[in-house]
Amino acid sequence: MKNPVYLDYNATTPIDPEVAKEMIPFVETYFGNPSCSYLIGRQNKDAIEKARKQVAVLINCNPEEIIFTSGGTESNNHAIKGVAFTNFHKGKHIIASAIEHPAVIEVCEFLKLNGYDISYVKVDEFGQVNPADVEKAIRPDTIIISVMHANNEVGTIQPIKKIADIAKKNHIIFHTDAVQSAGKIKIDVQELGIDLLSVSGHKLYAPKGIGVLYIKKGIQISNLLHGAGQEKGRRPGTENIIGIVGLGKACEIASKNLSDNNKHMKEMRERLYQGLKKASNIDIKVNGHPENRLPNTLSISFEKVDSHTLASLIKNDVLISTGSACHSEIEDISPVLKAMNVDLMTAGSTVRISTGKYTTRKEIDFAVEVISKTVLKLSH
Repeated sequence: MKNPVYLDYNATTPIDPEVAKEMIPFVETYFGNPSCSYLIGRQNKDAIEKARKQVAVLINCNPEEIIFTSGGTESNNHAIKGVAFTNFHKGKHIIASAIEHPAVIEVCEFLKLNGYDISYVKVDEFGQVNPADVEKAIRPDTIIISVMHANNEVGTIQPIKKIADIAKKNHIIFHTDAVQSAGKIKIDVQELGIDLLSVSGHKLYAPKGIGVLYIKKGIQISNLLHGAGQEKGRRPGTENIIGIVGLGKACEIASKNLSDNNKHMKEMRERLYQGLKKASNIDIKVNGHPENRLPNTLSISFEKVDSHTLASLIKNDVLISTGSACHSEIEDISPVLKAMNVDLMTAGSTVRISTGKYTTRKEIDFAVEVISKTVLKLSH
């Protein structure tokens, strides 16, 4: 292959050419401030509202329930801190799953230092939360439950509707981090009963530095940032027009092609897994739920093979991850795998391979050849 085969789509995605094309006029021509009343300002204001509608279609909500942020981390911070600061007089207890992204866990730990109490609900061997455990963790002072839609490392999809129903029954706000699921599987906030939802642009073929927080109508949360009145006063600061336009277009494309992309990514993932199983000739363990899993995600452990060594040896040919790219500088056993009670040796031999809408059969077959040859060398 001319370039390394990219199989780390859960870390980030390339910008879709259609998305880039949509953004160019706002790089080259439309520079106006959306808050200004003259034409070049109104043009950008209209572009923002168009993007808001495009995002709303993807998750089935009203456009006015969408606010634009700098990404998934800001959205998660705004959601959880916003609820905590608004409802501190009602209680200071927060429930989250043990396998949340650091953009949720670290927010909870920050709040813990400021007098809040956090309950982390355990997951089973497949990385899935039992809704009954969430219900057991609820207290009279519980103000928010945050459980991710799908895990970034192993791809397990959580029973979000059941958890949201429990939250609603107990008059508790429910938030989900949908950064990894948006554009890969169907998201319907009405059907699922979600109050707050986070999305990140660079996970669905839009630029980095742009995201979304869905806030259900009627849900009151404090601002994370303070300033002027942009985003209906909920997220002040001059808008990232270029990123917003790109994210809107990416959501439009994702909505239109969701079924086809889902099918393609799953086919590529299964082709890879079956190929590795056949060629590697050593024990292979798949981490995550066997069925309720993102179509593109393969967390796989090769017996007696160090994951960092494997990833390093093949990096000129195939790009994969040894865990979550957001915090991969720390060479430690994944907290997600720890929470799933994966033994240390297996966890240390785990890599995350994630396919995308641009992944080809030729790339998969090449990756199988490279990975299996390297695994065989390392295991003997």
